[in-house]
Amino acid sequence: HVEGLSTSLENLVGNLLTCFVPIAGGAQRTISLGVGDRQVIQTPLSDSLPVSCYSVALLFRQLGITNVLTLFCACLTEHKILFLSRSYQRLTDACRGLLALLFPLKYSFTYVPILPAQLLEVLSTPTPFVIGVNSVFQAETQELLDVIVADLDGGTVTVPECVHVPPLPEPLHGQTHRALCMVLDPELELADLAFPPPSSSPPSLKMQDKELRAVFLRLFAQLLQGYRWCLHLVRIHPEPVLRFHKAAFLGQRGLVEDEFLPKVLEGMAFAGFISERGDPFRPVDLFDELVAQEVQPVGVEEKQPQRVLRHVKELAEALYKNENPYPAVAMHKVQKPAEGCHPQRAPRPFPRLDEGTVQWIIDQASAKLQGAPPAVRVAKKTLVPSGPPIGTVNNARRLEVVRNCITFTFEGKMLEAKKLLPAVLRALKGRAARRCLTRELHLHVQQNRSVLDHQQFDYVVRMINSCLQDCAATDEHGIAAALLPLVTAFCRKLSPGVTQFAYSCVQEHTVWTTPQFWEAMFYGDVQTHIRALYLDPGGNSPVARVPCCARTCCPARSACSRACGST
Repeated sequence: HVEGLSTSLENLVGNLLTCFVPIAGGAQRTISLGVGDRQVIQTPLSDSLPVSCYSVALLFRQLGITNVLTLFCACLTEHKILFLSRSYQRLTDACRGLLALLFPLKYSFTYVPILPAQLLEVLSTPTPFVIGVNSVFQAETQELLDVIVADLDGGTVTVPECVHVPPLPEPLHGQTHRALCMVLDPELELADLAFPPPSSSPPSLKMQDKELRAVFLRLFAQLLQGYRWCLHLVRIHPEPVLRFHKAAFLGQRGLVEDEFLPKVLEGMAFAGFISERGDPFRPVDLFDELVAQEVQPVGVEEKQPQRVLRHVKELAEALYKNENPYPAVAMHKVQKPAEGCHPQRAPRPFPRLDEGTVQWIIDQASAKLQGAPPAVRVAKKTLVPSGPPIGTVNNARRLEVVRNCITFTFEGKMLEAKKLLPAVLRALKGRAARRCLTRELHLHVQQNRSVLDHQQFDYVVRMINSCLQDCAATDEHGIAAALLPLVTAFCRKLSPGVTQFAYSCVQEHTVWTTPQFWEAMFYGDVQTHIRALYLDPGGNSPVARVPCCARTCCPARSACSRACGST
């Protein structure tokens, strides 16, 4: 149209609308719009990985490391983000680049890369958003008090005083910042050397884009390592429901008091992540393989930065191959306007297209595709690896003291147990010692040694109370859940016909008053009994084994029934 060529615009539009795009992982396809062109379409190998081209690298060049990390944290914690630029292409690339950094999470709120001027009132919405606006409308955005503004042309990010963006927890923040510096400014590591080695050629913009994404992929693998160990299957509904035990995950990671991660786990993006990736049997992608690997301790990464950079480059190669499965074969031929044609000629009015001609071309192409088999890709499902469990700090000496004290107590060696009891009560401040106590007590219950004498009962109750007094209402470490069947098992004879159970001495703790705890216990009991029904090798029905929250002797039965509903 610009150069006045004889090619029909209806033919071009019709061919464009009938282009067949191959499915993800399929072979590349060559198309033509009928103007002497040849264009190659190649889809990524995996449709679960976002395609960023070079948008992430451009975002870092425009705003810098610190500003992008601020936007990253703000987006994950559901704040309002507004991009400003005079370039519509930069707005689109910046919005797409920010969302690509969120993988494996997916943004679930308002997302408008280019907001029209007639819809600027959308910026006053109370819900989070990621929106791009042309800089000519910057004056209309001055009164937005709770919106984080990123000026792509000026390279600044403005956070209002009333908005608090929680940062990444340490040491992950420092690790991520150092890794980004190694990718964006590799000469920084060599700046203080008297005789620096010869520098290698810098990577292409697309490869640098993938290296930056690889840094954030490693960050998510470290943040969410062990998340599959905190997935609970709720089977009280017609269809099983996956539930994530947030308190247990935060407790085992030692991040209960952190600002950032709890907000991420409460967000809509993480809820969608669990819904989409919680299934144990599904197609596996790059993130599933990475989060299942053993993450190196912090000290190892600080001492071996080149090892981190090598891992980043390996991940970047996988991301690049996903977007460019056939890089050497893609040969495009597109006719470009002649030089100087725009300033020499006045723009002609765009003609009105003939709707009938366009529809005829579409019908002809559709008729050719009717006999073709549908392009359906069969997803290869496999068992999702759980990865290593969340590690805990293990103090061998303290755990040995706990085991010895319990052994002396149940063997009737009360003098030896009395000597160790103060040390045990101090050791029970730690998570590992509390878990050790629950395991040891479970072993003695299984040996039918739950009826104790008065002194044994007193020692066991004191240790259980010491465990429960440091448990938060959310039972983030699962200690109260493990102790619940124990307090309904240990007992002592007060007189003929009168028995006192341990639960009567541990009722004052706050963890028993939260409905969330009883819901989790109920779901866990249902899952345990269903597993026993199918996995019991003796063929005995587990129906006769009543869950602890349903026993008539347990004072928590009414609270559990109110929280979970009738069964």
